[in-house]
Amino acid sequence: MAKTIQEIIAMKEAGSRISMLTAYDAGMARLMADCGVDMFLVGDSLGMVVLGYDSTVPVTMDDMIHHASAVRRGAPDSFIVGDMPFGSYQTGLRDSVKNGIRFVKEAGCDAVKLEGGKAVADTVAELVRSGISVMGHLGLTPQTASQLGGYKVQGKDLESASTMLEDALALQEAGAFSLVLECVPSELAAIISQSLTIPTIGIGAGADCDGQVLVVNDMLGMFEKFIPKFVKQYQQLAPMIREGVKQYVSEVRDGSFPASEQGFSVDTDYSTLQK
Repeated sequence: MAKTIQEIIAMKEAGSRISMLTAYDAGMARLMADCGVDMFLVGDSLGMVVLGYDSTVPVTMDDMIHHASAVRRGAPDSFIVGDMPFGSYQTGLRDSVKNGIRFVKEAGCDAVKLEGGKAVADTVAELVRSGISVMGHLGLTPQTASQLGGYKVQGKDLESASTMLEDALALQEAGAFSLVLECVPSELAAIISQSLTIPTIGIGAGADCDGQVLVVNDMLGMFEKFIPKFVKQYQQLAPMIREGVKQYVSEVRDGSFPASEQGFSVDTDYSTLQK
């Protein structure tokens, strides 16, 4: 059965590290659900690793609902977080709640995630008041990366670090049950993690966060456009996939596939059909 919010928070209290991975389709979610992953994030990163966009910005709510629904079908007993895409919560509290409800009702998500600090605290609070659990996201926020100077480490100076800590506390006060820290100096992530009662989930934020998340396509070596510094590739599937496809193409061309064992034979005499 899926973990509850209370169980996830209790993992921090017990010092048990939380594992989280992205998932975008039913087949992969089904495989990963057998491996003990604590939470799945249906990330708007699907825009880059699945849909072929150059950023997460073009991803729509319909895209997210489509993929989150597939992940729920593949992992019916897992805790699933839906990533609120750009434009789904920046246009007011009413739209934020409406779109949050879509994740819960249409896709079966257990929670939603959104980017930003104090500026979205009211949105977080309104979602929580509406019965929607919320995960925050600070540091490098891909939806507004252009405002941050690109995909760079955040919180490198004392002023921005202090602001990030204030943002984290504001999100916790607003009712967020956990918080992603992306591309944050390890020392700062440790301070933020120690200052909060809710779990932090790091991605490029060091080992002292309460949990970790990676994009599964990065972790399995399937996305080759670029490899972030914080990614550890546990497998290299892209070369294996290419080799398998090349072998298939070769065997189709030389006639060795399909062989007799891939065909069907029955007792019917079809010779009378020949002209």
